[in-house]
Formats: sequence, structure tokens, C-alpha cells
Amino acid sequence: MRWTKSAKRKLSFPIITAIICTLTFIFLLYTERISTVSSGSILRFKPCPKRNFADDRELESDQLDNPTDDSLVFDPDECSVTHGKWVFNTSIKPLYLDRTCPYIDKQYSCIKNGRNDSNYRYWEWQPDNCMLPRFDPEIALRKLRGKRLMFVGDSLQRNQWESFVCLIESVIPKGKKSMKRGRVHSVFKAKEYDATIEFYWAPFLVESNTDIPIKSDPNQRIIKVDSIAQRAKHWLGADILVFNTYVWWMSGLKTKALWGEFKNGEEGYEELDTTVSYRIALRTWANWIDSTVDPKKTRVFFTTMSPSHQKNKEWGNINGIRCYNETRPVMKKGFWGTGSNKEMMNVVANIIGRMKVPVTVLNITQLSEYRIDAHTSIYGELQGKLLTAEQRADPLHFADCIHWCLPGVPDTWNQLLFAYL
Repeated sequence: MRWTKSAKRKLSFPIITAIICTLTFIFLLYTERISTVSSGSILRFKPCPKRNFADDRELESDQLDNPTDDSLVFDPDECSVTHGKWVFNTSIKPLYLDRTCPYIDKQYSCIKNGRNDSNYRYWEWQPDNCMLPRFDPEIALRKLRGKRLMFVGDSLQRNQWESFVCLIESVIPKGKKSMKRGRVHSVFKAKEYDATIEFYWAPFLVESNTDIPIKSDPNQRIIKVDSIAQRAKHWLGADILVFNTYVWWMSGLKTKALWGEFKNGEEGYEELDTTVSYRIALRTWANWIDSTVDPKKTRVFFTTMSPSHQKNKEWGNINGIRCYNETRPVMKKGFWGTGSNKEMMNVVANIIGRMKVPVTVLNITQLSEYRIDAHTSIYGELQGKLLTAEQRADPLHFADCIHWCLPGVPDTWNQLLFAYL
């Protein structure tokens, strides 16, 4: 039935108002539901909004004590951990100290060895567009129940392994953990969880004449770039493998590479560009992974190069001596020194990109580049002995600007590994 024009004119104002209000309420309710769904998607796929902090050069109070929000889920596909900044955060205490964890080598025990400043332990890596979850030792142990986690590589990988052990060992009762040290293979056991966290010494991953005993003169080192089986047989059965190899390759522009066995002693090697030898060795490693590892049973990680900081002029401290006496990270975004070789990093990316077995890259290079303040410097060891007073007085020749104090930067590497696990 149609309304007449007179009927329309007689429609009361209160009725019109009620209709408009009802339609408005329905529209707002619908909009709110759409907004709620969108917010849920953001929480699932984009862990957190981009943050704006105060000037990095000033340690303002709100920046000093700015704890992260653990409620947001880390999504590696959405989170670029390489882009971010170090924020000084005294609200988070280290999960261990070099005085409390019995498994730290003297080489990494900076405070125990006399370092006076401890601020390097309170810098927290915060990616620009997401939140990195804090390391939780009990959750980590539950994830490792019944598993073997093995770190394979050089002394920087041992640096990371000791960090991981110290991060979890304090929550394990005394009688339910053990450590067996070896020159090549070391094993920490968490008995209650039937889990092991292991380290296997393989500085080149492939075999060489300098693995054990170590040849201190780089010119005497010969790398068997196509041989890995004798070492790799010890990696079989691991549920999680974390590899690295870099710093031992950086002793010169050329390396001595050998194919096959040492049939004629140490003769028959070729001198190749370091990047060429590195590529051949990584292909040998990749071929072993692809032909041997079952990705349904074993997860494989590769830790990118850990930077050294030898040239203080690169970060603007013209009066400094390498990394000695540095107490703050570099705050310049994208800082990259000569201690990290991008050509070598590209080799890693190209090799891993062609592998059949998926390999998760722990890209720790850029975030570590900023940390000129966290190396062991003069508070470490040289050939198994703590530096003497005379050696400490000569940081130009004796400061270690390669390895890291513990607790310290390797804890962040393991925080990243924990997030991926």
C-alpha cells in the first residue's frame, strides 16, 4: 500500500528520529565488528606497530626502563630482526652472571676478569616493526624435551653455546644436570628433560689440518674443502643443528685448499681466493645436509657472521684503540664496518637459497655490528691464559675485539633462536 503525500507529511518527527538512531546503531555495530576482526589479524600477522623512541644519543628515563610486551606473537615472516635498535633497559636483569654460571670459559668472563663497567649487559635489541620474545628457560627446555640441540662451528659458536647453556641451567636442579667437556665435542645434559645441548668444534665445517691441534700461524693452515664426512658423522641424530663458519676464513685474501686426502702429506694444495674456497666448502656442507638430513626429523639453522671491531675510526672514535674502552653501541642506523664481509655473506645466501633441505638463517650480523662495547677486549684470554697486566696495558696488540662477554650479545642470538623454535 502506497503512502500518500499527505501521509508522508504527517509522519511525526520522533518516529523519524528513532529510525535514524536505529540505523546509526546498526552501522556502528557493524563497523566495530569489522574493526575487531582487523585488529585480530594485525596481532596474528604483524606482531606490533612501529615504535618511535627518543633520540638514541640520550638515555632518557622512559627509554632506560622500557620493558617489551611479551603478549605479542613473533612471526618470522612478518618480522625483520635485522632492522632495529639497541635500547638501554635496566628493568630486565640478565638470566645469569659470569660469576653464577659455572660453564662459562674464562675467555668470556669479563666482569669476573676485572671489567668495571657492566652496562653492556642491559642493552636490549628491539626490531623496528615487531617484538622479539624474551628468552624463557623453562619454555626452552620444554621445547627441547627428548631432543639433541647441537651447535657446530668455531669459538664464536662456542660463545653462543655457552650462552644457551647458561640461560637454561639455573632453572635445573643441581643433581639433574651435567657437563662433559671435550676438545672437539662437549655435551650439557638436562636429565629431567632428556635433552642435550652440545657443541662440536669445526671452525671451517669441512676438515682441515688445524682443527686439533690448532695451528696459530694462518699460513700453515690447509683446508680440505671437499671433505666433511669424518666430522659430520658426529652430527647425525641431532634434532636441531645450528652451524656457523666465518672468522677463521678471514686471515687473508688467499687460503690453501686441498681436494681429497692428505696423500702426499700436506702437499698438493692450491691457493685460492678466500671467497672461492669458502663457496666450495659451503657447497660441500650443503650437499651433506641435502643428502643426509631428514627435514621431518631435524631442523637446520645457520648463524651469519659475527662482526669484529678492529678499526675505531669506522665508528668515529679517532682517539680510541680498536674496541677497547667502548661503553656504548654505535647508534648510527645501518652501521657496517670492515669486520663483516658482505661478499662472504652473499655466498651463504646463494648456497642456502639453492638447498633442498630448508635452512633457517639466524641473521645476527647487523644487530651485532652496533655492539662495539660488548667484546671481551682486554678482559679475556690469550692461548688459554688470562692477559697479564703488561698485556692489558697494550690494547692495540692484545684487545680481543672478536669474542663477546657473557652475559652479552650472544644471549640475543639465542633469544632469536628461541623465537624461531
